[in-house]
Amino acid sequence: MVTECSDGQLVFQGIAGKRIDADFHGGRISSDAGVLLLAEVERVGGYLARFAECFVDQREAGRVEHSVLELVSQRILGLCLGYEDLNDHDQLRADALLAAVCGKQDPQGQKRRRERDRGKGLAGRATLNRLELTPGDGAEKQRYKKILYDAQLIQEYFVQMFLSGHKKAPKQIVLDLDATDDPLHGKQEERHFHGYHDCYCYLPLYVLCGEELLCAKLRPSNIDASAGAVQEVERIVRTIRARWPKVRIILRADSGFCREELMGWAERNGVDYLFGLARNSRLIGTIRPQMKKAKSRHEVSKKPERVFREFRYRTLTTWSRSRRVVAKAEYLEGKENPRFIVTSLSREQFPTREVYEVLYCQRGDMENRIKEQQLYLFADRTSAATMRANQLRLWFSSVAYLILSALRRLGLRSTEMAEAQCDTIRLKLLKLGAQVRFSVRRILVSIASGYPYQSLFRQALVNLRAETG
Repeated sequence: MVTECSDGQLVFQGIAGKRIDADFHGGRISSDAGVLLLAEVERVGGYLARFAECFVDQREAGRVEHSVLELVSQRILGLCLGYEDLNDHDQLRADALLAAVCGKQDPQGQKRRRERDRGKGLAGRATLNRLELTPGDGAEKQRYKKILYDAQLIQEYFVQMFLSGHKKAPKQIVLDLDATDDPLHGKQEERHFHGYHDCYCYLPLYVLCGEELLCAKLRPSNIDASAGAVQEVERIVRTIRARWPKVRIILRADSGFCREELMGWAERNGVDYLFGLARNSRLIGTIRPQMKKAKSRHEVSKKPERVFREFRYRTLTTWSRSRRVVAKAEYLEGKENPRFIVTSLSREQFPTREVYEVLYCQRGDMENRIKEQQLYLFADRTSAATMRANQLRLWFSSVAYLILSALRRLGLRSTEMAEAQCDTIRLKLLKLGAQVRFSVRRILVSIASGYPYQSLFRQALVNLRAETG
């Protein structure tokens, strides 16, 4: 039976002999009370404040109702909370708790200039859209789009946030490089078809150290996966060594980055590398005895078997010198599965099997971090017309990732969610129903009594407050 509901009231089927009526007039109730934990993360690291410093505001000061910091905070915290589209902010702008966390002095919007904006402390979708769509030049001629971002400052921001997250210099760091596809469904600038991914897409370049993001650069897809990698790595390494001059740096990536330009740069600049190497007939022929041995073992054990070998190798035309190659001759499920890597690391430092199984195979975790950002923090929402706007959207997602990663690393350390993915953190710690009341001196947030993760929430707060001393 279809039930008719008026705009003001919702009528549900009765339960236990009682009629159920509902409406959306509960007052100041937030569905995202966990944003308070994100505010604590911001106090620890200043992620939003420092990111906002990468923008130049050319608006008339007397007409500004939302500062750059407030706009950036609203957009990024919205991503953290699961609001992927600008359209969501036409309702979200009335969330007084989010407004308070974004730094609004009038979070309830009682003093807004226009009558239609009263009761809404945050910016609407049109204002946020103008933030994204300001052109790179000629902003002074624009009537509304007058907030510019400085790309170089933003690129430097991610490296500086990585450095500031370490109290002392580590002895060694591994920088993971990877390219991923960002499918496109419109006529975006620099849109190209990519044969391997079988779609129109962008091909962003990522650089991470563990779970910490250092670079997210949007690129067209009509290029080699390694295109621009030397420039990005050179910039990152230069900044890291300015702070940590003695740190050992290892580059790690799949065969898409096994290029003479990148390996040669690393060798000239005292940086080690560990790259996958695409197999060919010469390489496979070199490990034919090992492959036979692995097959014989497999026939006895009925399990995957590996035999390792290393040797010096040089391509016929592209490499400038011979290099150490480690081969894995593997036989599994009735087929051969050979794999090769090339590295500058010596055998004394990393023995043959260890350099592959212990060091190289850890590269797979980077792919999980990229998927985490794309799936749960909407890094693939690059639907704006220009590359400049889509790059900013990717950076918004990247800063949201930094914040949730910091919550996981600092707030959830030594808890059962110390390795939880962003969507799990959002579901269990951020999407909390709470009544919000304002007085002259304080904001009272009453979270639902039936919330099942109260102890975890308390521990996260304790851990974060400990970081601020």
